[in-house]
Amino acid sequence: MDVAHSAEIDPSAVIGPGCLIRNHVQVGEYARLGPDCVLGRGAYIGPGVVVGRQCTIQDYAVVYEPSLLEDGVFVGAAAVFTNDAHPRAINTDGTRRATDERDLVGVTVRTGASIGAHAVCVAPLTIGRWAMVAAGAVVTDDVHDYALVAGVPAQRIAWVGRSGMQLRAEGDGRLVCPVTGEWYTEHDGFLTRD
Repeated sequence: MDVAHSAEIDPSAVIGPGCLIRNHVQVGEYARLGPDCVLGRGAYIGPGVVVGRQCTIQDYAVVYEPSLLEDGVFVGAAAVFTNDAHPRAINTDGTRRATDERDLVGVTVRTGASIGAHAVCVAPLTIGRWAMVAAGAVVTDDVHDYALVAGVPAQRIAWVGRSGMQLRAEGDGRLVCPVTGEWYTEHDGFLTRD
C-alpha cells in the first residue's frame, strides 16, 4: 500500500493491500477499499462507501455515501455521485437541517463499468456491468449493462463490450466487439453476452 502523507484516512476505514492513494485524498469512516485500487489526487470517498477490487477513482472525484462500486470500476476526474434525494440546507422554519435528517440514497456501479470525467450520477441509481457513462453526462436513470450513455440527461447512444469499444451490429439483434470478437445479443432494450 502506498499512501501519500497528505491523505486523510479515517482509522476505521479498511484499505486493501496494493492500493495507491495520492495527495489530499479523503476516505471517511468505515469506508472499504478492495485490493489494488488507485485514488487520484483530491478524491473523496464518503463514510461507509464500499469500493471493490482494482478500481480507479481519478483526481477530485467525489463518491458520497452510501455508494457501492463493484470490482474493476473506473471513475473519471471530477465525477460526482450525489446522495441526497431531497437536498436542503434548512428546514421550512428556517432552522439548519441536521445531517441525520437527510434522506441518503446511493449510486451502485456494477463490475467493469466506467464513469467519464465530470459526469454527475444523481442517486438513487444503478450503473450496469461494463456500461460506460460519457464525460460530462448527467445520469438520472439506471443504466443497463453494456450501455453507452451520454448527454443531459444521459440517454443510451450505443452498446459497448467489455473492452470498452463500441459494438458493431451484425443483424438480427446480434452485435460483435471489434477488439475481442465477443458476441452479444440485444433483446427488448437489453444486451447480453453470448
